Amino acid sequence: MFDPKVKIDKELYAKLKRAAEVAGYSSVDEFIIHVLEREVSKLGGDEATDEEIRKKLEGLGYIS
Repeated sequence: MFDPKVKIDKELYAKLKRAAEVAGYSSVDEFIIHVLEREVSKLGGDEATDEEIRKKLEGLGYIS
């Protein structure tokens, strides 16, 4: 598995850790991966074009 490093501030990590524990995940990493996979699938995953993904992200306010 590819092992990238992502920096997350302490407050957000604490929230993610608590949510992972409450939801029954075995680790914070497992929870984060699941959330990211779910969000990417909402964008259309591999089937969507770059333009479609860009428009969806703009609509959600992630990019301008």
